[in-house]
This record gives sequence, structure tokens and C-alpha cells, in this order.
Amino acid sequence: MGTVTQRLVYWLTEHPEITKFRWSTTHSWGSTWSFLLSSMAAYLLLSLVLHLFLILFRRRRPVPLGPIPALHSLSMSLIYAVIFTGTVFSAAAEIRDTRWFWRRSKTPLQWLLCFPLGTRPSGRVFFWSYAYYLSRFLDMFRTYFTILQRRKLGFLNIFKNLMLLCMSFLWLEFSQSFQLVAIMLATLVYSVVYGYRFWRAIGQPSTCFPFVLSCQTVLLGCNVLCHVGVLLLHLRKGGCNGIGAWIFNSVLNATMLLLFVNSFVRKMHSRRRRRRRKVEDDSLLHSLNEEKVENKIKDKNL
Repeated sequence: MGTVTQRLVYWLTEHPEITKFRWSTTHSWGSTWSFLLSSMAAYLLLSLVLHLFLILFRRRRPVPLGPIPALHSLSMSLIYAVIFTGTVFSAAAEIRDTRWFWRRSKTPLQWLLCFPLGTRPSGRVFFWSYAYYLSRFLDMFRTYFTILQRRKLGFLNIFKNLMLLCMSFLWLEFSQSFQLVAIMLATLVYSVVYGYRFWRAIGQPSTCFPFVLSCQTVLLGCNVLCHVGVLLLHLRKGGCNGIGAWIFNSVLNATMLLLFVNSFVRKMHSRRRRRRRKVEDDSLLHSLNEEKVENKIKDKNL
């Protein structure tokens, strides 16, 4: 058991590709602003074209995709689980190796939320931040599955994917504080969410409440609370690295939280309306059946 754990720790924290990682335009794929902007534009354009293509050809039935969505959900669940585990182990290793430098001014939790000024995007934790950035591109394929299967262009989902891609790029570009906590929260939640989507894709029953939307709303709420902690640390501890990008990140998180809460409230209201209609229909059907029985009894008596 000890050997297995040691190997796991080595492959997640001590491998040369991880410890020697450095975010730069020459060493990291997709690390330029032009690549980010062109990728976001291509994603948005392809989503619109695919949606318009289905409208023009008046296809009413979902496009059969077979097991592809289920396999995608399973793959993303495993990928996010690996990134979560790697981030946790790498953060622990980084705290162990660098604590001598900042232990007089910060606790480990404060370090997770607030990087010291001058932090550069290199080493273990930024390797897993880069892995999360790349995973956002794989996550975007779900948008195409949704358009093909449901013939709906979910602007909330598209906006969320674009903003998360942009934020994960900024984390690396500016060595932004708070990113480790954000990655651990996001990968943990998304691993569960995609596991649930795989569960549903193989024909298993769903929950009695909007599970995915609830998880995403809780995640955004936790992010907002952590942002408050970053702000307090920045004001009291002499500054956090990448605070400019953090401000932009905070605005995006607050915007997405408002959009998700609005969507959650509307879905819950819609479900309650459907339940009320079902109860009313059942009561009407029950009263009609009672009338029929009473009429039959009257006919027999006559």
C-alpha cells in the first residue's frame, strides 16, 4: 500500500514534467492571447453555426450520438478527479517546500488564497492549473452535444464556458491568487456533476431536484465567499499576487452567480407549476370518476 501511495505521489507531484513546468509562450500550448481570443471566437461561432444548421434543415428529432455523450461525461469526471487529486497533493508539497519563506506572515490556508507578491507561474501547482485550463476545451464539447440532442442554444452555458476559459487563462498569465482553491472546488464539483451525467446517460433515475444546477450554484457561492477572504488578506497582509486579474475574476463570478440563481429560481418555479397542474388534473379526474360511479348507482336504482 505504501509503495502504491509513493508512486501516486511521485506521478502527481514529483515527476520532472510537473516540477519543471513553466507557463510561457514558448513552452506551453495555448498560452498566447491570440490563441485564447481565437478559441473563444471559434467556440461561439461553431455553436451558432450548428444551431442555425439544424434550424435551416428543420430537423425536429435529436441527432443520434450513441454512447458518445456518456463516454464524454465519464472521461471528464475522471479527468477532473485526477486534476483535483494532483492539485491537493501538489499544494501540500508546495506548502511543505516553501513554508520557510512565508510562514511568519501567513498560514497555509492564507497562502492558498493569497500568493505572495512576485509569485511566478511555474512548478507543481501551476502545472495542474494548466491542466485545468486545457480541460476547459474538452468541457466545451458538451455544448455541441446539447445543441445536437436538444436543439437548444443555451446562452447561459456558452457564457459560462467562455468565462471559465478566460479565467483559467488569467490565473496562469498573472499568477493569480485564489486559483488553487478555485481549481480544487471546481474539479471536485465537476467530477461529481459529470459522474451524475454519466449515471443519467446510462439510463439511471434522476434526482427529485435540479442536481447539476444546484451544484453549480453552490460552487459559485463558495467562490464568492472565498473572494471575500482574498480581499481581506490583500488589505491586511500587504497585498496578494495578481490582484488585477482577481478583480476581473470576481466580477465574472458575481455575474455568473446571479445568472445561475435566476435560472435556478425559474426552474424551481416551473417545477412547482407542473406539480400544481398535475395535482389539479388528478383531482379533476378523481371527481369525474366519482360522478360516473354516482350516475351508475342512480341508473341501477331507477
